[in-house]
Amino acid sequence: MAPGSVVVTIDKSSNISLVEVNDSDTSVFLEKQKTASTKQFSWLLLLKAQRILSFFPWLAMGFSKTFVLVKKRIALSDSNKDEVKYKEKIMYRFIRVFLAISIVALVVEIFAYFQKWDMKFLTNFEPMGLVHLCYYGWISFRAEYVAPSITMLSQFCVLLFLIQSLDRFILGIGFFWIKIKKIKPVIDVSDDEYSYDVEDPSTFPMVLVQIPMCDEREVYQQSIASACQLDWPKDRILIQVLDDSSDEVLQVLIRNEVNIWKEKGVNIIYRHRFVRTGYKAGNLHSAMSCDYVKNYEFVAILDADFQPNPDFLLLTVPHFKGKPDLGLVQARWSFVNKEENLLTRLQNINLCFHFEVEQQVNGHFLNFFGFNGTAGVWRIKALEDSGGWLERTTVEDMDIAVRAHLNGWKFIYLNDVKVLCELPESYEAYKKQQHRWHSGPMQLFRLCLPAILSSKISKWKKANLIFLFFLLRKMILPFYSFTLFCVILPLTMFIPEAELPIWVICYVPVTMSILNILPSLKSFPFLMPYLLFENTMSVTKFNAMVSGLFQLGSAYEWVVTKKTGRSSESDLLAFAERESKSFSEEKIQRRLSESGLEMLGKLKEQETPVVVKKKNRIYRKELALAFLLLTAATRSLLSAHGIHFYFLLFQGLSFLVVGLDLIGEQVS
Repeated sequence: MAPGSVVVTIDKSSNISLVEVNDSDTSVFLEKQKTASTKQFSWLLLLKAQRILSFFPWLAMGFSKTFVLVKKRIALSDSNKDEVKYKEKIMYRFIRVFLAISIVALVVEIFAYFQKWDMKFLTNFEPMGLVHLCYYGWISFRAEYVAPSITMLSQFCVLLFLIQSLDRFILGIGFFWIKIKKIKPVIDVSDDEYSYDVEDPSTFPMVLVQIPMCDEREVYQQSIASACQLDWPKDRILIQVLDDSSDEVLQVLIRNEVNIWKEKGVNIIYRHRFVRTGYKAGNLHSAMSCDYVKNYEFVAILDADFQPNPDFLLLTVPHFKGKPDLGLVQARWSFVNKEENLLTRLQNINLCFHFEVEQQVNGHFLNFFGFNGTAGVWRIKALEDSGGWLERTTVEDMDIAVRAHLNGWKFIYLNDVKVLCELPESYEAYKKQQHRWHSGPMQLFRLCLPAILSSKISKWKKANLIFLFFLLRKMILPFYSFTLFCVILPLTMFIPEAELPIWVICYVPVTMSILNILPSLKSFPFLMPYLLFENTMSVTKFNAMVSGLFQLGSAYEWVVTKKTGRSSESDLLAFAERESKSFSEEKIQRRLSESGLEMLGKLKEQETPVVVKKKNRIYRKELALAFLLLTAATRSLLSAHGIHFYFLLFQGLSFLVVGLDLIGEQVS
């Protein structure tokens, strides 16, 4: 074999062959191989280029569809122009101005980025034009004067954030302690004087059940039916249906429902106020002023969409035995529609933490918590000693609870006793509910502060009421959430000298969200949507808090939360035993006068199916904040802020989804 030859061995299944290649052929072979490799590489590049190019039409189509959807939403929106005109116009103008300034600043920063002005500042020897000089002056001005103020405000908000996180952490420790020790309120069975004898109904205390309602057509039947099926001696219970409805047809329907149950032997009455002042508080105050109320010892309050189990009174009222200083027994809410849509799932996370952690821990360690307004049993003497129901705020439940606490009454929370109810399924209903829930406490704080300071309770209880119950959980939380994540964070993208640390944006919020989600572990996949949605709701809560604190007009706005009338399986089985529709109409005709028969005619007209077109709403503040955060995200992208960019991007998209009413059910 020649010295320069190459031997290539080829293994086959049966034999081995040797191929001799001369030096003269080697260069040709390598050249062909190189040509083939070049062609393969070219084909690979073309394939990747084709894939990249095919991505752009898909992206363009996605943006096109999104733009068409947004345009359609705006065209069909039913904003009624009240979103800007009513009490929030000051905040909306502030956000618009902030957005306009941010857009101008972004344009300047993009221009400066491509001109590489920031790099030229390092040498500072090259001649500068007028615009360049102005930009350099702005850089110097913001570093010396603006950044320190923003830094101080951000540090203050971060301090509040950490204090509130510490409060959540301590509540979490209390929650785990109760879980580990299996601590539950127990009924005192040591004293035979307070025992209930099933065979002797006279041993049961007199209980009044109140069902306040106002224009709640969807739920009145199931709420009345649930109350009428409570296990309690018939002559020891009275059910008051407190109807504040303005619809005359609905009044007839509710009155007829009450009469049906009355004919079955249930001790139930129907009350309607002609002068409907004071909302729910006025309704309850009017009902408690009846002469026969003095014969009753306890009162159970059930809102119109609440469906208690038949043993509700048997599980709550006995806790009053042997405890003369016990004023309230509160049950937990459970939701029939918690998995209906993303909005109800996120609400369920919040309320599970509220009931299982906040209410349970405060009930066990402090014997005090805010009354939830329903699904609770009050000792009537406690209500009377505390001044009864007052119409001065939109949170009459929290008002009576605070006044009862100042008078020395204790509360018990039962986490195992659950009452079914509904969650708002539309963002419009949820937003109005949250506005009332966050403006009312600030109204109450202004009114109750002198009474708290002059009360005879211990200094520790006064401090708990003022700093924890009101300031920290009702005022500081919406303040820092909105200010820190919706104002300061986007502002620091244009003033990088005051940049927030990553642990404030990422680590602590995620940790607190995990803690909030622990009572409802099945909702863990919704951790990030929950975090983003809570920050999105901060604009509503902040506005409500300011309205209540400074007595703005929207603080006294009361809107009944829209219900859908969803029922549990047990309710559907119970309703199957109801009389037929024709039998009900026959009873109406026997009872009503000629004017009542005219009302029946209106009722039949309303039964004709009417197609209601659902209308979209546009929430301008949320949309403005969405564009503000997305603008800040774009500026963050220029500076390569990893965590800051992604947080601002997804938070801006969250505001965009809410602003276009793409979360929850639409309002019909």
